[in-house]
Amino acid sequence: MSVITVENLTKDFGENKGVFDVSFEVNKGEVFGFLGPNGAGKTTTMRHLLGFSKPQSGKTTINGLNAWEKAKEVKKKIGYLPGEIAFPSDMKGTEYIKYIAALRELKDMRKADRLIKQFELDPSGDMKRMSKGMKQKMGIVCAFMHDPEILILDEPTSGLDPLMQANFVELIKAEKANGRSILMSSHMFEEVEETCDRIGMIKDGKIISIVRPKDIKQNEKKTFKIAFLSSEDYLAMLNSGFTIREQKPEQNQLIIDIEDSHINDLLLALSKHKVKFISEVKHTLEEYFMSHYEGGSRNV
Repeated sequence: MSVITVENLTKDFGENKGVFDVSFEVNKGEVFGFLGPNGAGKTTTMRHLLGFSKPQSGKTTINGLNAWEKAKEVKKKIGYLPGEIAFPSDMKGTEYIKYIAALRELKDMRKADRLIKQFELDPSGDMKRMSKGMKQKMGIVCAFMHDPEILILDEPTSGLDPLMQANFVELIKAEKANGRSILMSSHMFEEVEETCDRIGMIKDGKIISIVRPKDIKQNEKKTFKIAFLSSEDYLAMLNSGFTIREQKPEQNQLIIDIEDSHINDLLLALSKHKVKFISEVKHTLEEYFMSHYEGGSRNV
């Protein structure tokens, strides 16, 4: 069952800026990653889901509620972490957390306290003096502390050090295990690959691919790195008709792409040469993203 729906969403700002006929959904208990560079349309899409912007055409819904027409009700159901966090400069962190808790009529602060400890946050200081990383931790605490069923997170680990990024990954896994539904944009391929069930890739305001990370890892095309003991064996294999991705003649190495069904052909060919080593090169989300993004193909 989908809890977040983006249906043919279009918002044209001119000069090819905006989002165009964007459609995807996030199911209950699913973590959906949103990948794309700055300006691709991630934040624009999320702002429509928050009811901050009215679509020119199409619609966005949260739990069946139109995000623009029922913006007040929608905001009560979600936790939101914006990509650019603007905090009041005349408050201390503890005051701001209490202020947000009061707005949400939150009485039980135990989860807030756990998050403050988990992310090693000292909220006692003036917010205007906080670093980017400290402000990001404040945003995480405020987005998660009221136990929302739905979370919309725009670049949630921006400004965090590697240890805190790892803590955030563990938080996402725990929230998913508790049945939360999460839409999360990120530039961090490993972070998205480790946490997301599905990933939508957006380019120039258009969805170019929606994929499951496990499908990338289980791709029917395999890649092997092979080194030969002699240049003669290297050259012979170079001209054997296989798809060569990369050549390293100074090391007598080849990187070969091959379909699963043809691996026996590769092994037969290699048996005729002296091989120093052979290893499989695992396919990654980053590699998949770059191939689709540069090509601009559509695979939804």
